Amino acid sequence: MLTPWITAARGRGLRPASRGLSLIELLITFSLMALLLTAAVPPLGAWLAKAKLRSAGEQLLNSLRLAQSEALRRNRQTVLVLTNAEPALTATPAANGSRWFVRALPALTGETADASHYVQGVTLSTASAVTLTGPAVLCFNSQGRPVTNSSTGLGSNCTAPASATSPTTYDIAAANTSSTLRVQVFLGGQIRLCDPARSVSSTAPDGC
Repeated sequence: MLTPWITAARGRGLRPASRGLSLIELLITFSLMALLLTAAVPPLGAWLAKAKLRSAGEQLLNSLRLAQSEALRRNRQTVLVLTNAEPALTATPAANGSRWFVRALPALTGETADASHYVQGVTLSTASAVTLTGPAVLCFNSQGRPVTNSSTGLGSNCTAPASATSPTTYDIAAANTSSTLRVQVFLGGQIRLCDPARSVSSTAPDGC
């Protein structure tokens, strides 16, 4: 027979106190969480690397288009210069440089370049681990087309694309990913960012 106290306790709806997690259960839970996080790190690292790659490609694309539009606006030649130095009006050009800048070229013989000729400089974060492969200088004429110029005054000469179907290219790579991007500058003035691992077609418009 139940005692009066137990009967009263049941009548009041009392329940046994809930038991917390034991130390072993906590350790198992934390171990499972660690395994899940570890499994997620490689995909996350690859995603971040591709994001940095895309960001660098778009920055270079925008700078080339800026050089092109400035040539049209100023009615004079402009140049995009790759460099390993701090971007500045007279920074030394370098093929495959890790930084770049846009500037206008003197329009007249004997004209001296000054601060008004400088347009924009870009320095990629060292943490991005992005590398560029491309010509030291690329000039645009007043019609916005790439042009050959052997008198840039920068110590490097511009060379226009060899033909309408052979664009000047800049290849972009980043650490922790096998993916690459390419910026193409065509003789007619078209500039595009594409994936060199794909061939351009109606089903792959982002291909090169």
